Amino acid sequence: MSIPSIRLLSRVAVLAFLSSLAEAQSLPAPARTVFKCEEGGRIVYSDSPCLEAKKIDVEPTRGVSSLSGKERVGNDVQREVRREQMAEAVRPLSGMNPKQYEVFSRRMKLTSAAQRECQHLDRQIPPLEQTEAQASGQDFAAAQRRLFGLRSRFRELGC
Repeated sequence: MSIPSIRLLSRVAVLAFLSSLAEAQSLPAPARTVFKCEEGGRIVYSDSPCLEAKKIDVEPTRGVSSLSGKERVGNDVQREVRREQMAEAVRPLSGMNPKQYEVFSRRMKLTSAAQRECQHLDRQIPPLEQTEAQASGQDFAAAQRRLFGLRSRFRELGC
């Protein structure tokens, strides 16, 4: 085995170890994508897609500051911050930012077929969202139905 391939294998082993270590002590990250849906004339916000959903990207709060000026942070936020710090620490090896590292860690648990399907969905959803934004009439409805199917499958797989 050549030296470059040994280095690559060692980097992959380090990433796998660090990822499994980080994930072993964590809960799932809070949903960052929220869908705004209309059900029976009411507006409903959900982490699961619905037909005619409007996708909203959100960033959850990271604790509150009391009147004393101290920041109160829960255990879940502390774990998330540690995961982000770990991702930044291995960034020179992995080349991934914290969000990419989170996706990588989550998808490592999936089967190889599910990982491939997630990558395929990653390529399909954004252009379809652009098509939906520019479409009207029947094209708009068809794009929404297709987008709903892809988003549902994305969630079902745990991508």
